[in-house]
Amino acid sequence: MIKFKKNKQIIPGIILAVMIMLMTGCASTSVERVAVDKTIDLSGRWNDTDSRLVSQEMIKDVMNRGWIRTHRQKNNGENPSVIVGTIRNRSDEHINTQTFVKDLERALVNSGEVDLVADSRQRREVRAERRDQASHASEATAKEEGQEMGADFMLQGTINTITDRVDGEQVKYYQVNLELIQIETQRKVWLGEKKIKKVVKQKKFWL
Repeated sequence: MIKFKKNKQIIPGIILAVMIMLMTGCASTSVERVAVDKTIDLSGRWNDTDSRLVSQEMIKDVMNRGWIRTHRQKNNGENPSVIVGTIRNRSDEHINTQTFVKDLERALVNSGEVDLVADSRQRREVRAERRDQASHASEATAKEEGQEMGADFMLQGTINTITDRVDGEQVKYYQVNLELIQIETQRKVWLGEKKIKKVVKQKKFWL
């Protein structure tokens, strides 16, 4: 038989174990469908809303500068052709830069002011398809080599972060820098910058 004094030591441990079991065992999963453009910040990290809003604002800014007008004046009114190059993630967190690149490309195309050129990976795949057509497609439908559109400008950039933490609270600062470079001369015709600052507070739970 267990003595009373030993029970006094065991009972608190049992109560704690039961509480933990109840807290973990009662957890449930809830799923809610929301609009894809709804802003949802759970962790404070870079998310789809940041990618979409930054790309839209920066493309709006670059479209309102004089490089397009200058290009058209020198090229019989033709739209400039643009390729989106490398967007480097120099932040302290994982960011899917390809999603950001696609947001930039979408904003460029939707502007109607430029012609968007396929990136290097896409060009390699398309060239392989043309080579395959040269061997297997009919002469009337096979696409010719040497007809690609050369890009006039390349858009490049970086995503940087600075994080400040203290006692369960942190400030996350994002800075996105984009540069538009004229390919023939390597002249930078536009420099864009967008900053985002978030305050993230972690709630503490006490038993």
